[in-house]
Amino acid sequence: MIVAHDPSEYVRMLQQLLISDKKKVAFLFGAGTSLAKKNENSLIIPAIGKMTSDIEAELIKSVKFKNALAEIRVEIEAQKIVYNIESILTNIEQKIQVIGTGQLNKLSKAEFCDLLKEIKRHIRLIVSVHKEIFAQDLFQNMVHVDFAEWVRRANRKHPFEIFTTNYDYFMELGMEKKNLPYYDGFSGSYRPFFNSESVEALDFLPNQTKLWKIHGSLGWHFDKLTKRVWRKDSDNDDILIYPSSLKYSESKKQPYTALLDRLTNFLRQPDTVLITCGYSFGDEHINERIVTAINSNTSGHVLSLIYDAQWPDSIKAYNLTEESSLANLAKTNRKLSVYGMRNAVIGGQFGKWVLKREPDKDDAINVSLYFDEDAPCDPLDKIGEEKIGDQLWTGEGELVLPDFSKFVSFLLSMMFSE
Repeated sequence: MIVAHDPSEYVRMLQQLLISDKKKVAFLFGAGTSLAKKNENSLIIPAIGKMTSDIEAELIKSVKFKNALAEIRVEIEAQKIVYNIESILTNIEQKIQVIGTGQLNKLSKAEFCDLLKEIKRHIRLIVSVHKEIFAQDLFQNMVHVDFAEWVRRANRKHPFEIFTTNYDYFMELGMEKKNLPYYDGFSGSYRPFFNSESVEALDFLPNQTKLWKIHGSLGWHFDKLTKRVWRKDSDNDDILIYPSSLKYSESKKQPYTALLDRLTNFLRQPDTVLITCGYSFGDEHINERIVTAINSNTSGHVLSLIYDAQWPDSIKAYNLTEESSLANLAKTNRKLSVYGMRNAVIGGQFGKWVLKREPDKDDAINVSLYFDEDAPCDPLDKIGEEKIGDQLWTGEGELVLPDFSKFVSFLLSMMFSE
């Protein structure tokens, strides 16, 4: 039996959730939200795959780095680990710690340090899109500015909490452009420092929007002398706690542990909902926190908007299948709902999106804001189905909300319809 989920039903539930004040709502935004475009002039941060290939293209201009990276790739993939910037940095940092006076991958310790420095420099350059946004005054092209406008105008008893794995300043730019006060865990003025005690206190600044950058940020710096994380001008060198498996130990587990604890503690509160967008559930340490927290909360829930469209061999396909790891996780946990573009897992049941009836002008929500219906098809020998003229209406299509720009448009439509 093929299970069908009616998108109009579940989107109305989402709308009511965001309008009402009964639930505490948080968002978890991943790399996909920094890929979202408001228009063709929007500046974006490339996904980790594109970032990796762009940086590698620069590094291999050096013959010694080219040969070393080729060997590192073999080592990483032999461990069945994805070859990307994070795994490359982890590999290099581990070797720097053990290499001594010898060589590995035909590089000395000093040459590995040079390679590490070059990778970090390129990461900073790629992620520092804010400079061009400011220089050319491109705020009108930012989806995040529109999102901040919706947050600013939302009249809620419990302010939103925004968790993000992104390093860039997109979320900060959006909120500051809209004069939206927010707190991100740092205190002070001359040299703002990370205040872990304030992050642990759920009642700290109760009326202010929270922004928690759980993978670090441009502008963050770990001071080995004082053992503190502080924030400074992002134009300076070595200001990002870079992605690698060693970043937790290097920062003495702060601020990462405090921020992940905040996510866990939020989800353990009564009547909480976490909405994810642009996050593909690729970070096991975050996934474990989420699942553990909602399993201990009888009234908590996670709703994940998954942009799963891919184009292998130029043919569009969808990653959220019944056999996929995320679908299997959701099928065994009814508190996790996964909304893919073609399929969804809701209440532990995998099924495809299918409208129960053809939309009409009296629909409370404009279907096109959240669902892209398939064109009617030839009826062939199907009997008893609703038809448009001589064609068959299937009710199938794509949910577009996993695209952050479409999700924000949907949020804005609610603001004007209230």
